[in-house]
Amino acid sequence: MNNLFEKGNEDKKEEPLAFRMRPKTLDDFVGQEKIVGENGFLRELIKKGKIPSLIFWGPPGCGKTTLAMIIANYIKADFVSLSAVSSGLKEVKEVVDRAKYNKKTDRQTVLFIDEIHRFNKAQQDAFLPYVEDGTLILIGATTENPSFEVNSALLSRTKVIQLKPLNCDDLKKIITRAIQDKEKGLGTKKIIIKEDVFPVLENISNGDARVALNILEMIDVIKQKNEYEITKEDIKYIIEKKSFLYDKSGEEHYNLISALHKSLRDSDPDAALYWMVRMLQAGEDPLYISRRIIRFASEDIGNADPNAILIALAAKESFEFLGHPEGELALAQAVIYLACAPKSNAVYEAYNKVVDDVKNTKDEPVPLHIRNAPTQLMKELGYGKGYKYAHDYEGNFVKQEHMPEKLKGKKYYLPTDNGFEKEISERLKRWRKE
Repeated sequence: MNNLFEKGNEDKKEEPLAFRMRPKTLDDFVGQEKIVGENGFLRELIKKGKIPSLIFWGPPGCGKTTLAMIIANYIKADFVSLSAVSSGLKEVKEVVDRAKYNKKTDRQTVLFIDEIHRFNKAQQDAFLPYVEDGTLILIGATTENPSFEVNSALLSRTKVIQLKPLNCDDLKKIITRAIQDKEKGLGTKKIIIKEDVFPVLENISNGDARVALNILEMIDVIKQKNEYEITKEDIKYIIEKKSFLYDKSGEEHYNLISALHKSLRDSDPDAALYWMVRMLQAGEDPLYISRRIIRFASEDIGNADPNAILIALAAKESFEFLGHPEGELALAQAVIYLACAPKSNAVYEAYNKVVDDVKNTKDEPVPLHIRNAPTQLMKELGYGKGYKYAHDYEGNFVKQEHMPEKLKGKKYYLPTDNGFEKEISERLKRWRKE
């Protein structure tokens, strides 16, 4: 369990720059203007000292922990921090006991839980009665959508506040302050940073203030001068590979695959290729992308282009044969082909309608004339009687009923006029007319 801002008598210069530059007041806090700006609703609550239990939902480095510490500081509360990764029920009980003691002395307790989505249901439930009766103010931080990761009972007793990634202007303020601050930052040196550097820094850091400050600190260590200029090349040298905002099991994973799927469906090959490469570069399993591409070929193209599923399957096999990085080109080829193919969800719709009927109707008997009759008894019972063999008829087509009695005439597959399905549609119309 950690205390608020103070670190005792430790040498502050030994601490990372990002820690030293952590703001202690709302006026120093950068970003989230709608929430904590001059007219921000959270600023008003803080001023009044009426803080509900909160869940801060946002990407890394947007200020979740810092804001929790500032809130505790403003209301002069005992700030206790737990990490859901390393804490269990034992630590939770200790915090509750501490909060109960504080309550007796009329002091509020702010419990900050980093990565609250990693607490299991039992751990989350342990806080409920103490959040409810005001023994403690719970502030949880999560990078994951709390709708999915925080249990509903706890969610109903907290206010969720979504924090946004920091933009270029925000990062510029933070970096400039670090360069100019003589006490906590690098202000004892003469450091010049040009305007064109900030967009590069924003892109590489993904709006993460901690990453941006770490880059600045690494450049300072490498330069080892009291006077220097920071260029775009310096940043690119420090970060050889972009740190992507991506969690293969989290919300961003689903956001990106959704973007890929919808770009394919809307026949936009450029966007589809972009989102696929974003996922690959972030470390996504190419076979996961392959599975989604194959699914798409059936769900959104179907018989409008029967080759689509073959190309999707071939891309998977090509990747398995070639591996990185050559196999990625086969995936790119498939994505572009699928985006440019005619679209139809007729197969998908037909399948869902059949599933619905199968689930919601009783198991109707198979019509006798299309049953197999391998025994004499079955023949005597009428199995197969009156069956018409299609190949005995002109055009290899015969008119006879194949559906159960109660579903006669039901049509599930309604082909579109797109691509090859237009030919299928005309063929079915001709057969049905005959």
